[in-house]
Amino acid sequence: MRIKDHNCKKISKTFIDIGQGCSNLLPLYFYFFQRNLMFKPLLKNFHHQLVKTAPNVLALPTSLMPFFIQKKLLSEFLPRLFKEAIEDGDLEFLEDKWLKVEVTDLKLTWFLSFAEDKLVIAEKSDQVDVTFSGDVNELILIAGRKEDPDTLFFQRRLSIQGDTELGLEVKNLLDNIDFDSLPELAQQGIQRFSTFIQQGMNAPQNTVAV
Repeated sequence: MRIKDHNCKKISKTFIDIGQGCSNLLPLYFYFFQRNLMFKPLLKNFHHQLVKTAPNVLALPTSLMPFFIQKKLLSEFLPRLFKEAIEDGDLEFLEDKWLKVEVTDLKLTWFLSFAEDKLVIAEKSDQVDVTFSGDVNELILIAGRKEDPDTLFFQRRLSIQGDTELGLEVKNLLDNIDFDSLPELAQQGIQRFSTFIQQGMNAPQNTVAV
């Protein structure tokens, strides 16, 4: 058990280091992007293609990630993210209920419940009361406050299916997530990634010189 915990910590730290490294490179990318007008159309197209195709490229390695690693990462991230909601009792609607969460393009699925004032994370569940699904880019846009969840639901870029009352509770929870409870480095990384994704979501317009 100690060996597994040690390996989990090492893997978790590796993912965090990769994320921080990527976020540190983004300012350099933006500087180059903004200063090199000659390459701007090419860079815009590359930016767009990267944002659109990266989830498909990452789908295989993420889907092969052992669940105990996924659970370790979620167990460290979610309690911080929902700290205020847990303290205020806003997750009690999940007691004896199961929420299925799908990150569709990354082929990741988790099952969440709530018991004894703690989130419960499972790989499988015979009981599914409500299902929340969306692509990873949409979730990052919400995290960076670049998109409103209501807008994404209206545009069908996010989906909630199942028990109507539970679905409304999940939607309200999304509206009130306090990302300020995360560490400063995590907040900065989310802001940089969400800005990068927002700017790359729309296809670049071709301009014709006259």
